[in-house]
Amino acid sequence: MVIHEASENYLEAILMLREKQTEVRSVDICNFFGFAKSTVSVAMKKLRENGLIEIDEGGHIELTEDGQKIAKKIYERHVVIAKLFMQLGVSEKTALEDACKVEHDLSEETFAALKQHYLKHQVEV
Repeated sequence: MVIHEASENYLEAILMLREKQTEVRSVDICNFFGFAKSTVSVAMKKLRENGLIEIDEGGHIELTEDGQKIAKKIYERHVVIAKLFMQLGVSEKTALEDACKVEHDLSEETFAALKQHYLKHQVEV
């Protein structure tokens, strides 16, 4: 199954919100991105149809095992790339924004090399 960048962003957002609060609902995702409820509803429907999330009767959203795997992969990419950019002297704000753009397009090989380099040269930023 091919997962598009927008879907990856939604899954990552659900993961991040879930770490901060006990429940995640569509309104939380709307607030996170600043999107209209209709936009988020369409996206959640697609994620549910693809087996990446489950939504209970109360509207609470949970990642499935497959959704969790994708979300964690994208989040790890985001964190490592952002920290690597900050090590290079990029401001935190720009590093986080740029990491979000780059995280979806890197090959596994390139990300593995970046991660290895980051871990080898890790400094607190």
